[in-house]
Amino acid sequence: MAKINHNKDNNLIPFKMHPRVFAALGADLVTNDIVAVIELVKNSYDAFAKNVWIRFDEDEHSNKFIDIKDDGIGMNRETIENVWSLIATPFKHDNPYVMSGKKKRRVSGEKGLGRLSVARLGSGLEMFTKAEAESCWQVKVNWENISDANSLENCYISCAKCKGAILSGNTGTLLRISGLRSDWNKGMLSDLEDNLARLVSPFDNKKDFQIHLEDATSSDDKPLKIESPRFLSNPKYCITGEFNHDGYLICTYMFRSIDKKSSRTSESKMTWDQILHAAKDRREDVSQLSQEKAICGTFHYEIRAWDIDSPDILEISNNFDIGKSLVKRAIKAHKGISVYRDGILVLPKSDNAKDWLGLDFRRISRVGIRVSTNQIVGHVSISADENPDINDTSDRERLVDTKAVRDFEAILKAVIGILEYERDDDRIKREREKPLEDLFEKLSAEELLDEVMLIAEEGAPASKAVPVLRDFKKSLDQARKTIQERFIYYSRLATVGSIAQMLIHEIRNRTTSLGAFLRLIQKEFHPIPDNIGKSFSSAEKAIESLESLADTFAPLANRSFRRRRRDSNLKDSIEECLRLQGKIIDTMSITVNLAKSVDVRVAVDPGELDAVLLNLINNAVYWLSQSDAGKRKLEFRAQSIARGDRIKIRVDDTGPGISDDIVNKVFWPGVTKKPDGIGMGLTVASELVSEYGGQMSVEHPGTLGGASFIFDLPIKK
Repeated sequence: MAKINHNKDNNLIPFKMHPRVFAALGADLVTNDIVAVIELVKNSYDAFAKNVWIRFDEDEHSNKFIDIKDDGIGMNRETIENVWSLIATPFKHDNPYVMSGKKKRRVSGEKGLGRLSVARLGSGLEMFTKAEAESCWQVKVNWENISDANSLENCYISCAKCKGAILSGNTGTLLRISGLRSDWNKGMLSDLEDNLARLVSPFDNKKDFQIHLEDATSSDDKPLKIESPRFLSNPKYCITGEFNHDGYLICTYMFRSIDKKSSRTSESKMTWDQILHAAKDRREDVSQLSQEKAICGTFHYEIRAWDIDSPDILEISNNFDIGKSLVKRAIKAHKGISVYRDGILVLPKSDNAKDWLGLDFRRISRVGIRVSTNQIVGHVSISADENPDINDTSDRERLVDTKAVRDFEAILKAVIGILEYERDDDRIKREREKPLEDLFEKLSAEELLDEVMLIAEEGAPASKAVPVLRDFKKSLDQARKTIQERFIYYSRLATVGSIAQMLIHEIRNRTTSLGAFLRLIQKEFHPIPDNIGKSFSSAEKAIESLESLADTFAPLANRSFRRRRRDSNLKDSIEECLRLQGKIIDTMSITVNLAKSVDVRVAVDPGELDAVLLNLINNAVYWLSQSDAGKRKLEFRAQSIARGDRIKIRVDDTGPGISDDIVNKVFWPGVTKKPDGIGMGLTVASELVSEYGGQMSVEHPGTLGGASFIFDLPIKK
């Protein structure tokens, strides 16, 4: 190490750096061990390697180590001394391209994190490296000894010529990291595999950089080539395009069903003014964006999306011969939008940064249109030349906040908006194509009725009716599930009220005849023998479940008969709804507070207001049961808004709040955490509020630490 030159002027004090800086910076700048390995693999990429091999192994003394070997251009003694041993060297900044023959590759790193990554991973490093037509050099570093030294003047690395052939190729580098600081269990290795799969874009067909991973400490683990699963190249929804030199956002949207039987393509173009307008619609502060034109450079993008409910996962699994769990794992590994600079990953590096664009934090009451990070895999390709102001921070977790970056993010959010709109259109069209009559085919007892009559006429024992009842219950359960799933789609249409009315009419007509069927069973085999009693009770419960489903849809169906001139007293309605839940509220010792501000008349039908309040109260009471006794509170408050024309109502509780995985889709139909819930309560409440020109939203976490629901209604004039 070079000695510090002390200036003779006593007023000048030289900077000094303690050797512990290696450990400290390694811990602070390299987020975790997986990111550390990725940084070292990126160094192999920068060395123009075609392959890099990562191997976890142990020596004869059971001491574990990591080997990271590549077939890149390697280093000579001069490079080791003047570049590799200089932390935060400007070498890559001054030499942004690396050459191999006539080929050129843009380097991915400039911050010199490789050595710090090694220091984070283990206490010892042994490096073998060989450049073309040069000797092979062996470098040894003991990070613990360096940290224990008093001054950098006393810190050295060992560098000597190798004895024997260590590297199999003519050029390359091998890093052997020992004294590992973490226990690389199967979970960490699995996470490493997933993150390595994202390092080079899964959309890149050139395949000029391959990563191989092996855990030699496991007898059942074979070396594997890191590859993305085939289904990621066959998305259900996809939007591709560019932001060009003329300042236009060019988009091509494509839909193709998993079975490839239907497809659609559409094209669109947005100006910067339209992108600003879209940002305003999202209620973002556009003053932070460029006004005349975007100052970020050109870039290309491709964003792929899937529906990730059970039927779609099963369809992907069947069509691409991949396990359902592997489908979910692959989407999770690649989820979100990834930014690649000159072919190598810039962002995100860890799970914490996968929603760097903030897609999962949008509060919505519109049903089912938004996409979240866990159902998209996006690739944005930038170049250092075109976008010099788009850079990642030193910890590689986010982009440096600049106006160019904010413009860049606004454009990508506009792309997501187009994808959501087009995807929603395709989903609704597919559901409209299904005939409504199909919903009720299984709600018929005619065939079963004939079969039971035949059994009775033949004088057969009651046990013969058991299979009939079992089939009957199974048919009812399947019908209920089908109706529920289909309504999830239909509820997002403008005709939701009339569809709900039709559903209720059909369900109740069928359950009337189904009930008659059960009464016939009861009459023919009276009293019901023990051996069919259980099956008979199950069938009764199935009918009750269908009736309950109809009751859930009732508030939406009644919209057709709304008398808009009716009004309600908000305080009286809250108290009446609380009275209906009074027994359980008392049993659970829930403290209920009503602010004076709720004593106001609203221009809302009493029945519909009760439906909104009951859904919110039922929801709060259910989740308050999971809070500690003595800390269960439910509060109602109101505030006049819109120049006194409307009132904003808040319902706050001290329950566990809304879990992160559903907070962005809590108003979607079918979304629920209740074991027996169907996920329609909040959908119904938000739809009813919407009919009165209001919007229902949720705060997470809420004012009292639990859930907070806010909605607005018109005041009675």
